Amino acid sequence: MKKVKTILPGLLLSFVIAICAQMLSRYLPKLGAATIAILLGIFLGNTLFKQQRLQAGTKFSEQKLLEYSVMLLGMTITFQTIGQIGLSGLIFILLQMTITIVSAIFIGKKLGFNEGTTLLMAGGNAVCGSSAIASITPVIEADDTDKGMVITLVNLMGTVLMLSLPFLSLLAFNHNLLLRGALIGGTLQSVGQVVASASMINQTTVQFATLFKIMRIMMLVFVVFIFGRMHQKQLQSQVETDFQVSEQRTSGHWLPWYVAGFLILCILNSLLPLPALLTSSAHTLSSWFEIIALAAIGLRLNLASFLKSGKKFAIYGLGVGSIQVISALGLISLLLI
Repeated sequence: MKKVKTILPGLLLSFVIAICAQMLSRYLPKLGAATIAILLGIFLGNTLFKQQRLQAGTKFSEQKLLEYSVMLLGMTITFQTIGQIGLSGLIFILLQMTITIVSAIFIGKKLGFNEGTTLLMAGGNAVCGSSAIASITPVIEADDTDKGMVITLVNLMGTVLMLSLPFLSLLAFNHNLLLRGALIGGTLQSVGQVVASASMINQTTVQFATLFKIMRIMMLVFVVFIFGRMHQKQLQSQVETDFQVSEQRTSGHWLPWYVAGFLILCILNSLLPLPALLTSSAHTLSSWFEIIALAAIGLRLNLASFLKSGKKFAIYGLGVGSIQVISALGLISLLLI
């Protein structure tokens, strides 16, 4: 009971901000509730709500609710998606994700960011934004501060792309809705951003974009596993040169429980299609948990610290985003036309 009382203030504040974000998103649909939630959280957390008693609740919201959101996401997709986008569509997604991951790691190292930041940036952009970042964080033992700053950058960058890709796709592919959907679904970070961006064109584009996006989400388990192996190898090399590295530091986790849950629910939904009411409820809960968690992340973000690294982060985000868009345009022209 004492723990609940400790968590409640920060959790309730995050929930209220999420409700406000959902309401505001009706008037600002191009921004979306997720982006509004994190922006509101940043503003309020650095002005009115700096109280220490909120920290336990916002930390709970940031960590646990994102975990539940990731797990429930598995109930909304199936492996049959692969058949719908075809072999060329699958190859496009795999190459696009690989280019994004490699470029994010390369640029991050060149700019002097640590392993945690570069891998979170790579996974967040390549897979599914906040959900991927939350899944990768414990596997690579990343710092919570790095997680918060990368989530903020990924969401802000995603918002810019969300508003610009409908116009860019028109210039690049005229009125070919499949190709425009491939660009949006193969590039944007979160599901909400994909839907909002494609909605600026029409409902058919939303369907195509969502298929390509779901294909990326299905790769989450593999990305988490690969990043876990990369982190383990990094720690092992450190141990070989520094015998003072603790045993606990080298333990690591390759697959968090909620990513395993995501995979199990995805398999169940693929083999035994779940009732529409159940999958729609899971989608709604997953969206709400993510928005509440993003509000909490905003509340916990130290804006002064973020702005201090602003120039480097801006260059990082611009560099990765530009490569994502350019590679997507090239791959779509090569594989899907």
